[in-house]
Parts: sequence; C-alpha cells; structure tokens
Amino acid sequence: MTESTSPSSSGLPERLPTRVESEVGPLRTVLVHRPGNELRRLTPRNNDQLLFDSIPWVDRAQEEHDAFATVLRSRGVEVLLLADVLRAALEDPRAHAAGVHAAVDSRRLGDELADVLRSHLSSSTPAALAEALMSGMTFEELPASEGGSLVRRMHHPHDFAVDPLPNLLFTRDSSVWIGDRVAISSLAMPARKRETALVDLVYAYHPRFRGAVRAYGAHSAPVEGGDVLLLAPGVLAVGVGERTTPAGAESLARSVFADDLAHTVLAVPIAQDRATMHLDTVCTMVGPDSVVMYPLARDSLIAYTLTPDEEKGVRVAGPAPFLEAAAEAMGIDRLHVIDTGLDPVTAEREQWDDGNNTLALAPGVVIGYERNIETNERLEDAGIEVVRIAGSELGSGRGGPRCMSCPIARETVPASG
Repeated sequence: MTESTSPSSSGLPERLPTRVESEVGPLRTVLVHRPGNELRRLTPRNNDQLLFDSIPWVDRAQEEHDAFATVLRSRGVEVLLLADVLRAALEDPRAHAAGVHAAVDSRRLGDELADVLRSHLSSSTPAALAEALMSGMTFEELPASEGGSLVRRMHHPHDFAVDPLPNLLFTRDSSVWIGDRVAISSLAMPARKRETALVDLVYAYHPRFRGAVRAYGAHSAPVEGGDVLLLAPGVLAVGVGERTTPAGAESLARSVFADDLAHTVLAVPIAQDRATMHLDTVCTMVGPDSVVMYPLARDSLIAYTLTPDEEKGVRVAGPAPFLEAAAEAMGIDRLHVIDTGLDPVTAEREQWDDGNNTLALAPGVVIGYERNIETNERLEDAGIEVVRIAGSELGSGRGGPRCMSCPIARETVPASG
C-alpha cells in the first residue's frame, strides 16, 4: 500500500514511501543528476577512458537536462538532484569523513601527497567537498606542500589526482530500488567505481534515506542498475553482459530471495559490446505487460530462470526464450512486444541513440529522445504516449531517459480486470 497521493500545498502529490515494485507504476520521486563541471573535464585525450563517445557541449547538456526535469515536475514527479542530496548528506561529519576517504587514493598518490589532499579535503565545506568528489581535482589544483613529491613532478599539471565522474549523469546504474530496499550497484568499469561510494553515503547519511535498508552491496560481484528490470512485483530480469557478470546476477538473486523481495530472477545474456552495454538499451517496459524492444533482439534473447531453493539457495532452469520465460514468471499469457519493426539500418541507428531506453511515467506514458522519430511513431501507433525530450548532448555518454533516472517511489499498478 502507498500513502495518500492527494495534492499538497506545493501542488505536488504527498510524498510516497521509498518503494518501487515495477517499471511502470506512476512515478512520484526520482533521483537525477544535472550535468556539471565533471563534463567540462572531458577531452579528446580522456573521453574514451571516461566512457563518453564524444565531447558534450556542457551548456546545452544542462539546458536539455533542465528541460527533462521540467517535464518530470510537470507530471507530478518530485525531482531530487544528486548534487543537492550529496551536499546535504556531507553535512554529517561521518559522511564528510567517508567522502574524503573515497576521494584519496594513497596507492596512486603516495603517502605524502595523499596526506596533503586528505588534510585539504577534510577542512573543506560540504559544498566544496561535493564538488571535488563529482568533478575531481587536477594535480595543479592540489594545495601546495612542503618538501618534494615525485608523484606530483612526474604528472602533468592537468592530470587528475582525483578523477572526475562524468557518468554520474546516469543515476540508474549506481543504485536501484527493489521494493522498499536499495541495491547499491557494484560498477564494473574503473571510471565508475567511485560513483557507488557517493550514492552509498547519500543513502547512509541523508535524512531522507537514513533508514534505508540495503538489498545489495557495492562490494559484491558486478551488477549495474541499467541491467535490472522490475518486470512485475517479485519478478526481476537482469542483463548479463559487458557490465553485469553471471556472478553478479546470481548474487543479486540470492540477496533478493533471502530478503523476500522477489520470487523469480531472469538472467538474460546480452552482447558484450558498447552498443548493448545494459539490458535497458535493448528493451524497456512501457506498460504492465508490454515492452519496446530492439527488433534484432526479439527472437534471440534467452533467459535462465532463477528461483529460491531451500537446500541450494537458488535453482537454475533454462535457458528458454526470454519472452516466454518472462510471461511465465509474471503470470501472464504473453509479454506484448512493440517491435520497432524498422529497416535494419534505421533500427540500428535508433538503438544506438537509445530509442529503446524509455522512462515510464505511468502505464502507457513514457519519455523518449525526440531524435528517435521512427521508434516514437511505432510506440504511438501502439497507443503509448511519448513525451519527447531533446538529447543531442545528453546522449553523448550512451544513455537515454531511463539511464538518467533512478526511481525512488512509484505507485502500485492496479491489478488488471
């Protein structure tokens, strides 16, 4: 059950408890990250390492993200900005100390320089520390120190002593709510590992989340939120590919079974390449029993079905065709597919541009990038309302509306019939 959603004095619905049981229940609270100075750190020399396919025009990316947030608010969604909640969390001295610890890599900097950086950050305000955690610091920006440092001298002044985190934009990946618990993702790529430390301290120390119980820990086997789809209450699909490992999918399954958060987890192998880095680049849910799916994946996706086992902890069956396994786990006759049905070239282009990466605002209402004209038209032909947003710069890191959002509260979808 959810709390009342009658309008408050602000015009927004009353705050719902932190709970997410599906991909399509009416969205009420979401965590997003407005692009900041971390994107200004991207150069042709480092963008590949930092997982961006091009150098974004940051001012335009901010305009596009502001428009995205405006659309969300216009639909009654409470929008939490990661930078704001991070600064608020860092007001707690314990969170401040944890943030400093996460930023300082003694093995990389050496003891002397690490001590200098640690002292500097420890005396920083929460706002300054938050900025350093998100945007990083170059060696040139480090405070002066007595004595010599080979580490400092052998690095270019514009090299990073604290790496920036441009992928913070994609808040879906670093945490995902499953029922009333939050799973802190274990991110696979080196450029993203420190993101989990930031969201972890937010959930640990921000007053809004202080009581949040963990469904998965950041130090477990690799699982990324973009690979986790909540197909129905108690049913998860987990993509296994470039970012989420088989061990991660199994570990997550064991965790949600132990916490009684799910009765079935489908492990779905996907191609281990940049174009299909997460399951949500291949398909996303647009209704309680319907998905939009990349046409080349419709007949090729398979799934291993994991269910609880009293003796072994988990039972593995399959593989079987994904659509059949999903329908059986969800207790429905079939999972309806909105097959974009495009010619192969257009389908490949729009999949690359996150045409299948939609964010559901409610059953049958999704946000999608405006540039995916053909995919959006196919969705509308199927009766889905598509709220279009610009994403020419936001998409330079390979992520769409779903990637850019971590739902924290959704209403329960009424049972059909």
